[in-house]
Amino acid sequence: MGIVTEAKFHLFKEKILSLALPLSDSDLLNSTFLLQKDEKKKLEIYYTPFDYINENAQVIIVGITPGLHQMKKAYTAVIENKHLSDEELLHQVKKSASFEGTMRKNLTAMLDELELPRHLGIASSSELFGTASHLVYTTSILPHAVFFNHQNFNGSRPNILKTEVLLQYVKNYFIKDISNMENPFIIPLGVNVSKVLDYFYTNKPILKGFPHPSGSNGHRHRQFRENKEDMKRQMENFFTHKSLENADGSSSRYKD
Repeated sequence: MGIVTEAKFHLFKEKILSLALPLSDSDLLNSTFLLQKDEKKKLEIYYTPFDYINENAQVIIVGITPGLHQMKKAYTAVIENKHLSDEELLHQVKKSASFEGTMRKNLTAMLDELELPRHLGIASSSELFGTASHLVYTTSILPHAVFFNHQNFNGSRPNILKTEVLLQYVKNYFIKDISNMENPFIIPLGVNVSKVLDYFYTNKPILKGFPHPSGSNGHRHRQFRENKEDMKRQMENFFTHKSLENADGSSSRYKD
């Protein structure tokens, strides 16, 4: 557990702590926290304090990018936990803000249906955002908040793989961050995340068919229902093989 390689928290900590609660949108979406802007692509990228990484995680849950709601929750968590060390503070930010809101409720409900808690030895997937946070690494392929045409970026337009500024963020952050992890089970949230992971990885244990849990994804119930049994098999196969490998001391069969 620790802080990501390309962490920027030290550059923004005091600026965040100078803000007063409750936060407004304009407190965050201004030049102080702007990392990059591409006017031609109508893209803006703002710093989000998701600089904590759990390198020992058994599961990685991968979203597209933090939205404004998660960004605001993350900044609030920094201010409320300013008494902690940077690493402890950033860990608390992840637990407080990752996929926070309706998305987290939908996500944990689906993971419970796939019986992930049984494989991890916990009662509910909701524990991954609390007492069982040591088992998971929650992240996004674009770790800082991306906005397209002043709206939360949904991963489809513009195409991440065809947009250089976004592709560089994937390579310089997400790919670097998980490169030293011991092949945890990767759960991509939705088709747009899956496409990026499939582009970079050919033989990692990546769950296929999981829908994006956003409440705005009206197809998620159908997609989940259609893929549920296959996803349960994928999960069962991974954890069964992992258990056998741990028992005989052999190395993981998943290499890239």
